[in-house]
Amino acid sequence: MAVDLLELLDPSATAVLTMELQRGVVGDLAAMPHLRDAVDAADLVPSTARLLAAARAVDARVIHCTAMFRSDRAGSPANTPFAAAALRYPVALTIGSPEVEVVPGLERAASDLESARMHGMSPFIGTNLDPMLRAEGIRTVVATGVSVNVGIFGLALEAVNFGYRVVIATDCVTGIPTDYAAAVLTNSLSLLATRITSSGIIQAWQA
Repeated sequence: MAVDLLELLDPSATAVLTMELQRGVVGDLAAMPHLRDAVDAADLVPSTARLLAAARAVDARVIHCTAMFRSDRAGSPANTPFAAAALRYPVALTIGSPEVEVVPGLERAASDLESARMHGMSPFIGTNLDPMLRAEGIRTVVATGVSVNVGIFGLALEAVNFGYRVVIATDCVTGIPTDYAAAVLTNSLSLLATRITSSGIIQAWQA
C-alpha cells in the first residue's frame, strides 16, 4: 500500500528527532572515533542540517535527544556491557560539559526542544520525550542520528509502542559496521518505520 507522505509528514503533527548527535558521541570530542568516522563518511551532519532547516521552515518541531550523566554517575546504571564500557571512557558526557553539546553544524534554533536522558539506550523510557510530543500534538516522529545498531532501533521500537508513526531519514542515520546498519534498516526497521531520504522528506514538505 502506498504511503501518503503529505499526511504522514504533516508538519503540524511531525517532529524530527536527533539521536545523540553530540560532540562527545560523533563530533570533535568523540570517545568512539569509529562511529564518528562513519558519520563523517556518510555526510550525515550536512544532510541532517538540511532536514532540520526544512523542518523549521514549515514549523515542524525539532527535538534533540541527548545523553548526559552526572560526574559521579549516580542514577546511570551500568547494566549492559555497552553502558559499562561507555562510562569508563575518558569522555563521558558529563552534564554541563562541551561533550554533551549538539555537534557544530546542527546549532539549535530558539524553537528547538531537548529531551535529555541519564540512563538506558534509547530516548523514550524515563524521559520527558513522550509528554513533550503529546503536548505538541505530534503523531509522526522522524528519526535521525546514531546508531542504527541500538539507539535508532530503540527509538523506533519505543515510538511505535507509544503509538507514534515512525519515519527514518535513511541518509541521516548510520551504524557500525555500515553494511550491518544497512541490513538492519532493510530487514528489521522496515517493519517498524517508513524509510525515506531527507530529500524525499523535504520534497514532501515543499509539495
